[in-house]
Amino acid sequence: MIDNISLISQSAIKIITNNNKIVYFDPFKIDNIDYADYIFITHSHYDHYSEEDILKIKKESTIIIIPTELEMKVKELGFKDDNIILVNPNEEYTIDTIIFKTIPAYNKKKIFHPKGSNWVGYILNIDNFKVYVAGDTDNIEEAQKINCDIACVPIGGTYTMDYKEASELIKVIKPKIAIPTHYKTIVGTVKDAYKFKKILNGIVEVKILMD
Repeated sequence: MIDNISLISQSAIKIITNNNKIVYFDPFKIDNIDYADYIFITHSHYDHYSEEDILKIKKESTIIIIPTELEMKVKELGFKDDNIILVNPNEEYTIDTIIFKTIPAYNKKKIFHPKGSNWVGYILNIDNFKVYVAGDTDNIEEAQKINCDIACVPIGGTYTMDYKEASELIKVIKPKIAIPTHYKTIVGTVKDAYKFKKILNGIVEVKILMD
């Protein structure tokens, strides 16, 4: 599974499933175009909900999964009702053969991602793996209860957890593989990704997909 996951920029993740479905999370600064079967959006900030990048990878049949506040915006992009899935935190959904859960994503003390916004992370069951894509979040209680095989977590700090806080979350949930995200583009550096990996050495395998 890990060979089928790419981190493009910031938190833009692409997964190619075993049956060649293309799944994107928070597409941003997309250069090499693969048209999406599914697009998952965690929240409305420009580096996660980028209309320019969504339109690059949208095709007629693309299904977009979004927090409810984005419904009218994606309709303006040409998505039809049947291709829009509205989500709230702490729910479970099924689309075609993909089962996924939504996990709250918010800051505990910072103002950037209020809990009341109902923004989300996702846990997808793909090809017999549980993949957690955290979105922009701190090390929150809800995340500490997650059971997953692969965890993609922000490490950039300022707007999310930093690499130290993210490593503490990973120590609790103990996925098989942790992937650092949300660095290099706005805040956070490649050095932070390697510091994250160093802290978790011997505890959880860390794959750095963007350096």
